[in-house]
Amino acid sequence: MPSDAVKSLQQKLFRGAEDASSIQQVDSRDPGLTIQIPKSEPLASPNLKLPTKAPRAAPGVPGDLNDIQENGPTKSYRQRLSESLGVDYHGVEKYRLLQDQNRERHWKRWGPYLSDRQWATVREDYSENGDAWSHFPHEHSRSRAYRWGEDGIGGISDSHQRLCFSFALWNEEDPILKERLFGVTGHQGNHGEDVKELYYYLDSTPTHSYMKFLYKYPQRRYPYEELVDENVHRDRNVEEYEILDTDIFDDDRYWDVFLEYAKDEDDPENLYIRITSYNRGPDPATLHIIPQLWFRNTWSWPTQKPPMPSLSAASTDNDISYINIKHPEMGKNFLCCLPSPPPADADGTFVGDEDVVIQPDLLFTENDTNFRRLYGGNNQSVCVKDAFHDHIIPSHRQCSNSDSKVLNGSDAPRPAASIPTCDAVPQELPFVSSEKRGTKSAAHYTFRDVPGRGGCAVVRLKLTPLSPNKDRSIEDEGIFDDVIEERREEANEFYTSLLLGPMSDDLKQVMRQALGGMLWTKQFYYFVQKEWIEGDPAQPPPPPGRRHIRNEHWRHMYIEDILSMPDKWEYPFFAAWDTAFHCIPLALVDPSFAKKQLDLLTREWYMKPDGQIPAYEWNFSDVNPPVVFKIERKLTGREDIPFLERVFQKLLLNFTWWVNRKDSGGNNVFEGGFLGLDNIGIFNRSEPLPTGGNLRQADGTAWMAFYCLNMLNMALELAKHNPVYEDIASKFFEHFIFIADAMTYKSGDNEASLWHEEDGMYYDAIEFGPGNSFQLPVRSLVSLIPLYATLVLEPAVINRFPGFKKRMEWFIDNRPEMSGRNMANMKAGGRGERRLLALAGKERLVRILEKMLDEDEFFSEYGIRSLSKLHKEKPWGMDVKGQWHEVGYWPGDSHSGMFGGNSNWRGPICILQRFYQYYGDELQVECPTGSGEYMNLVEVAEEIQHRIIHIFGRDVEGKRATNGGNVKLDQDPHFRDYVCFYEFFHGDTGRGLGASHQTGWTGLVAYHILQSGVNCRLPKTPRTPRSLVNHYFDETIDAQSEHDDTRSLHSAMSAVDLNTLGDISPDAL
Repeated sequence: MPSDAVKSLQQKLFRGAEDASSIQQVDSRDPGLTIQIPKSEPLASPNLKLPTKAPRAAPGVPGDLNDIQENGPTKSYRQRLSESLGVDYHGVEKYRLLQDQNRERHWKRWGPYLSDRQWATVREDYSENGDAWSHFPHEHSRSRAYRWGEDGIGGISDSHQRLCFSFALWNEEDPILKERLFGVTGHQGNHGEDVKELYYYLDSTPTHSYMKFLYKYPQRRYPYEELVDENVHRDRNVEEYEILDTDIFDDDRYWDVFLEYAKDEDDPENLYIRITSYNRGPDPATLHIIPQLWFRNTWSWPTQKPPMPSLSAASTDNDISYINIKHPEMGKNFLCCLPSPPPADADGTFVGDEDVVIQPDLLFTENDTNFRRLYGGNNQSVCVKDAFHDHIIPSHRQCSNSDSKVLNGSDAPRPAASIPTCDAVPQELPFVSSEKRGTKSAAHYTFRDVPGRGGCAVVRLKLTPLSPNKDRSIEDEGIFDDVIEERREEANEFYTSLLLGPMSDDLKQVMRQALGGMLWTKQFYYFVQKEWIEGDPAQPPPPPGRRHIRNEHWRHMYIEDILSMPDKWEYPFFAAWDTAFHCIPLALVDPSFAKKQLDLLTREWYMKPDGQIPAYEWNFSDVNPPVVFKIERKLTGREDIPFLERVFQKLLLNFTWWVNRKDSGGNNVFEGGFLGLDNIGIFNRSEPLPTGGNLRQADGTAWMAFYCLNMLNMALELAKHNPVYEDIASKFFEHFIFIADAMTYKSGDNEASLWHEEDGMYYDAIEFGPGNSFQLPVRSLVSLIPLYATLVLEPAVINRFPGFKKRMEWFIDNRPEMSGRNMANMKAGGRGERRLLALAGKERLVRILEKMLDEDEFFSEYGIRSLSKLHKEKPWGMDVKGQWHEVGYWPGDSHSGMFGGNSNWRGPICILQRFYQYYGDELQVECPTGSGEYMNLVEVAEEIQHRIIHIFGRDVEGKRATNGGNVKLDQDPHFRDYVCFYEFFHGDTGRGLGASHQTGWTGLVAYHILQSGVNCRLPKTPRTPRSLVNHYFDETIDAQSEHDDTRSLHSAMSAVDLNTLGDISPDAL
């Protein structure tokens, strides 16, 4: 390549922040998410020209947009689209969502669908005893082909996971490439499985037109052994040993590796990939960046191989290397691997010879198991899955049994079900394909002596169906970087449009990372139960006893979908309970995807014929309570009655299953077991009680009452379009009353109640037989869940359905012994003549809230505790057959291995909004209890929201509660802006615990921030007098006057006045 062309290319490569002033201005609200790429002074390039117009116009774009493209080449796509659409313009990303929904463009074909962990999953477990952790351990993952999916770091794939992309790294110290995330298994962790890496999902748009990911890669040898050994030797009374507890990040000797993806403005098949790595350490260091592209192995399982896909090397006329991609179902694609400039220091000055670019070495192998290394057998292909480790790392070629301890991280005896790593079998050269073809490929970039304290190395790639010889963007990296920057600005536009008003920069970042994380944790989930249980024709048959270990009765299941995961490392499988909660924040950014998730769970290839919904892959038959989630027209201004009706019909089946299977005595008392709720108790509720007798669950029964009310509400909505549903609404009204009546039950000749009058709380009870039962006075969320069963009926709704109204009033008048017990007064009209259907009447509600809002009981600085702090000084227990069972207050990780033991998940707060709709400002409660300050229930709900937000937001000293006082996380400029969304939190300090990337239900904090972040005070600061805020809990979104009929200031503004989201109240979602 001529010298002047090389220099021109170098200057283009570092154009990422050329318009520094404008980019910085856009990013002033989220400085922690900004990547500044060093650049040299721009020079004109006579050989390269900017295109005068986009390659093609998007379907559905008005015709004059093409004219705008031709006449205004310097304008961004956002500007051109805005000028074309005029008043109909609501943002580029929302336009793309509409295109995708209308099937004009398949914007979601490519996304972050690669799992963070496929090894040690139930799907890959073919052991006889069901020990998934041991059957497919981490040390096998680099050498053994996966059957049901793929994994990687910050990876993407197509929606059927035929083709996958992620990157690997090597610091010249580690024994293996860093190509997947490491963590301790369920056997090794003192509090269960736990990922031991530092990585962050920073940003994503709903269509994945722009995504950003950060991985922090140590420069020292990764402490695999230390992490496992230390955790193995700790018990449950000690905190987990984390990566930051080691010295691996001392002196900042690590790399910040940012990974960005961007799609073309109007072509979702063109993906721009930029990997930007910063040396944070004090000294120059070497980094190998190895982007990898491969096909999921679909050919090793059937006896007759399908048509094989292939990857092969090629180059353009200008010597730019690329990979030819051929797949029988995908057509032809290319991965262009652009040459990179030499490393640059923090000021943008190149290191070494400017005229020498770094060309990638293209490597190829097969995505096949290395039987020789793992089992001493014969390989099915010359080159195998772990070939890049052997090719790049000489020490890896002689990996022996003793080395496997290093990679596994422990010399402790492995469980019996483990497949052992065989003694060393020397691998033979060549390790990679000499023909430069295969089913797995990599582009190996080596950056030597990258300067410390901010030195930078950049890799650019493009995945495209366009011919590389005709693609200008791979020859002019200025065009390449401009595409990425434009997508980032469009992401800024999208997230700004969600805001209800002025908000702190910090909360904007938290909200954006929470929603970005929700979108990043989508995953391709593949599972065919029949094939999994029987084994594959081309593989040895599974052990015969395996079919009885788990999921034997789910033979109908056939899943091949993109699903929302709780956590793609710790829980890389769907959980029906979690998924429904995920849909609440997901509906804010992508209602179509949220609805699709709920729709899938009720489809016939998920739901059993008897109506049971699968729980999660460890046990599909486990019982999680139904979460009825309705996306109404208020969110988008459009009704989706077919969706609501289809889901409602399937939920009827599921409701019937609950009634038939979990109410065995026909008494409307439900015994679901663990349920997946925060139901801390002294016994494992998924097993028979050691005391004998039957457990009468306050929370399980209340949850079914809640289910009834949601079904009633949905039936009334459908009755507006089909009068048949009016009768069904009446059925659920009566069923609610029967379930509510079961909160009081017969015990011999007397009645016993789950309500404890003296304590003013609901408790579980054990019934041993006639006249022999007693309550379990444990104050946990079990006591609060009966508040969930609440529905307010608007007078307009009641009057619209005279048949429903007549039957409701008849039942109230003629069955007073049921309708007047365990429920609020349904005869009395509340605010605006509304009717209240609830288990807790006003007196019980106030008594429960007295404990819930007591800071010495449930009310922590960071939300609602799962267990009352009262049990710290007053644990409750009982002796059963000589064994003591007890519940005490543990604010952090559970000291018990019992399923459903103590933890501190944040309780939902929207239970109060419906009570407020009924009682209005008339009902005031002391908040916090004993403070002398009284609030209405909307104000209480907002205070709880603020406390939950305080887990993540910075306080006046710049600290985040979730960081647990870690100085580096709070103060280091390269850490402090990034947030992990943990599974649960310390009940007193708010420190994050459990899964560190639980961007599933923890992502609900984004919903709280959008609702009340505008007026959220800083953590650890006193409350100030309330200003005028919109009443986000109103049933309708129309603000007719400054004050409503109760003279409340909380209905003065509508959400629609402030943003484009519409109503985001719980009822509207």
